[in-house]
Amino acid sequence: MQTRRETLKHSAIVAGLLATTGLFPQYALAYNKGAFEAKSVSDVLKALGASAPAESKEVTIGGPDIAENGAVVPLTASTSLTGVKHMLILVEKNPSTLVAQFNVTDSVEPNFATRSKMGQSSDVYAVAILNDGKALFAKKEVKVTLGGCGG
Repeated sequence: MQTRRETLKHSAIVAGLLATTGLFPQYALAYNKGAFEAKSVSDVLKALGASAPAESKEVTIGGPDIAENGAVVPLTASTSLTGVKHMLILVEKNPSTLVAQFNVTDSVEPNFATRSKMGQSSDVYAVAILNDGKALFAKKEVKVTLGGCGG
């Protein structure tokens, strides 16, 4: 049976190996900090280098019309477009507008589902950013009866 001291020693060795190979999570994460800190839809798209968004029937957003609990609101985003670089889910009135960013390649089907906290009723956007920087979106209003962001 391993002692606590031996377990700590093995953990330190594994951490050292991860550090030398560059596999610590903080180094492996590749996200756009400015986009996740943006406070509006236009600021998020600007941080990601996308053009002004245009509404499209080829981008779809799914979610409840009325969310009884804003702490766990299920949302989906999908598109039938080709050449998609990113799929975004944005909640307009959240403290951080960008809820999720999915990086898409040709081998990935752009159809995603997640859950989000929503503090209040708001418009929710699914945005597809194409390889050429063009942004296309779909919008849905979600009403929240019990806020999830401290409300």
